[in-house]
Amino acid sequence: MQYRTFGRTGWQVSEIGYGMWGLAGWTGSDKAEVLRALQRSVELGCNFFDTAWGYAEGVSEQILGQLLKDNADKKLYAATKIPPKNRTWPSKPEFSIDDVFPADYIVEYTEKSLQNLGVETIDLLQFHVWEDGWADRDEWKEAIQKLTEQGKVSAWGVSVNRWEPENCLNTLRTGLIDSVQVIYNIFDQNPEDALFPLCRELNIGVIARVPFDEGTLTGTFTKETTFPADDWRSTYFVPENLNSSVDHADALKPIIPAGMTMPELALRFILNNPDVHTTIPGMRQIRNVEANTAVSDGNPLPASLVQELAGHRWDRTPTEWSQ
Repeated sequence: MQYRTFGRTGWQVSEIGYGMWGLAGWTGSDKAEVLRALQRSVELGCNFFDTAWGYAEGVSEQILGQLLKDNADKKLYAATKIPPKNRTWPSKPEFSIDDVFPADYIVEYTEKSLQNLGVETIDLLQFHVWEDGWADRDEWKEAIQKLTEQGKVSAWGVSVNRWEPENCLNTLRTGLIDSVQVIYNIFDQNPEDALFPLCRELNIGVIARVPFDEGTLTGTFTKETTFPADDWRSTYFVPENLNSSVDHADALKPIIPAGMTMPELALRFILNNPDVHTTIPGMRQIRNVEANTAVSDGNPLPASLVQELAGHRWDRTPTEWSQ
């Protein structure tokens, strides 16, 4: 496992982190297998774990808390998120921060996450949605500064809405945010335009989420793929999205190097960018953990392939189904 410096925090975090959303909202999860997969990731050098209160209302945080307890002799970084008070993902420009992240609510959910994780200090606490229009409001700034001074949170981050990587730039310029979590993958390359350069300038940690484009970049979907009604993806992969996603994945298949899978290529593309400090694939089985962590071997992609992958950029804008 290779490690990168997580912005100004100075933390040495594993290039391959662990996304823990898969414990809720997705079908096919076996809790016992997930626990074994989490422990296997630690054995293989993973030390960055991303969860949220919103993943099964604290259950995912509690599972991470158990992992931290079981590995008390190791430094594992726990990143979690405060859910929007109005329970709407993503936020919308017309939302007021008073309805999404009022100061007392920030404090309340910091305490909930501290309890769920079983720690005295949260390494990284992120706002699960964000609007840059909130950048100038003092209430959230005062709340997070107070929680930091109390030793309850070490670093603060924002998780940027899907396909809106620039909807946080003024917030980052406040100097109060230590990290940003953004969708970045072979298709979603637009963080490279403005977000990554600013993070580089301000020395802000970058977490790349959705490395497989919600599964499209595994190369296993077809236009006939369906999901159970209680699976989050059933409302995301509407025909309009599924058909186009499969077309884009199929167009990628001819350039995958011999001996490499599409998921491996997807991860290597992300790690090829030094602006990214960690990426957080969801891993629910040990075989996924072993395959994904193996990609962190320090071997870059050929420059010619990187240039070719740049041509697979797919610019999208939020819609009613993009969530």
